Amino acid sequence: MSGSSDYTPPKVWTWNKANGGQFASINRPIAGPTHDKELPIGRHPLQLYSLGTPNGQKVTIMLEELLALGHEGAEYDAWLIKIGDGDQFGSGFVAVNPNSKIPALMDRSGPKPIRVFESGAILTYLAEKFGAFLPTEPSERAECLSWLFWQMGSAPYLGGGFGHFYAYAPTKIEYAIDRFAMEVKRQLDVLDRRLAESEYLAGSEYTIADIAVWPWYGGLVKGWTYGAAEFLQVEDNKNVLRWADTIHSRPAVQRGRMVNRLSGEPSGQLHERHDASDFDTRTQDKLAAAE
Repeated sequence: MSGSSDYTPPKVWTWNKANGGQFASINRPIAGPTHDKELPIGRHPLQLYSLGTPNGQKVTIMLEELLALGHEGAEYDAWLIKIGDGDQFGSGFVAVNPNSKIPALMDRSGPKPIRVFESGAILTYLAEKFGAFLPTEPSERAECLSWLFWQMGSAPYLGGGFGHFYAYAPTKIEYAIDRFAMEVKRQLDVLDRRLAESEYLAGSEYTIADIAVWPWYGGLVKGWTYGAAEFLQVEDNKNVLRWADTIHSRPAVQRGRMVNRLSGEPSGQLHERHDASDFDTRTQDKLAAAE
């Protein structure tokens, strides 16, 4: 089997900083800050510190959807956290999220700032704060939260499992790629079967479950993630493709996907968002043209 070796784990594991491939410089076995750096604070009630990865997109999509519904209190500043540079280990960021992962949110709308970290927690917090995208009827709410937490438990197999070994690991290990490809194919089938009987994941209405799942699995079947659409034969999942296209057609989703984004077409990258007009004036193509 390709990628096999004679490696035998030692009795006690030790950290070898030379290992880790592309992410060796930011992976470490301890928590806490590595340097002092306060976070910037803008003028809006909600301060988001993030990056335009699938997990980051969940929150910016949610905020743009809330603004589209007319919730003025959802106005936000989105500050860029460059995880490749280790921004997530600054003291200010660690104070908001002790786990040093994006996204992290500070709600400064009340007398005492409230921190919220982990994307699922942020989506639930915002849904409850504004009374949107989370059903209140008990069975519908349970279905929504079940699919939300399905994403939390499933996406690590897609990202840290399949994505890492297929796209980022310094060596291609057949066993690891096969193991996680199988699981991702199974997850897509779970989604496809659900979406064969339901327009959206929680039922007939668009909810935070869709907002959470779409950046990961919608991006995968749209061909945006890991360059793996052909490898995984995503076209077999007709219902997931229908759902992914439906959500992608929403203007708020298209805006949210642009925020804190560092890759793709310059016209689709809005590195920081501080005002709704930034989508028209501050994307990377506009800034380059102005120089």
